[in-house]
Amino acid sequence: MEEINFAIVAPLALINIIIAVIGLIDLAKRPSVNGPKWVWVLIIIIISLIGPILYFVFGRRDT
Repeated sequence: MEEINFAIVAPLALINIIIAVIGLIDLAKRPSVNGPKWVWVLIIIIISLIGPILYFVFGRRDT
């Protein structure tokens, strides 16, 4: 097995966590979004890096 290079993986994991947290905070603060909020929570958490991006592109409603 190849050794995992944590110098590359750690920053990517940190960026992933930061984007997910920002997405969840934004979702909690918005009064309405496109679709049910619980679905967006699942998308943000389960789909990892792509989930928060999907929320910012498709889930946010213009106020």
